[in-house]
Amino acid sequence: MDTNSAEGAVKEVAGKVQSAVGDVMGDTSAQLAGKAKELSGKAQQLCASTTSLVRETTAESPFTTLAVVALAGFVAGALWSHGAADRDYRR
Repeated sequence: MDTNSAEGAVKEVAGKVQSAVGDVMGDTSAQLAGKAKELSGKAQQLCASTTSLVRETTAESPFTTLAVVALAGFVAGALWSHGAADRDYRR
């Protein structure tokens, strides 16, 4: 298990506990803070698993990864240059 994934799991559990305590005490700010911490932990776990997936895919097929990145760069450049044609920079 990656350290980011483990930290995310700890944040998620801490958020659930904080939210439950807020429910019991009737404190809506504690409930919201707990839910925010829980979602932050879930997002951190998702980011860690995505990073792990990208790392494994890159190691298994580097040329495919290079082709996908080149295509994404080409598309981004084409979109950027298309938007620049409408701008007037003569001010």
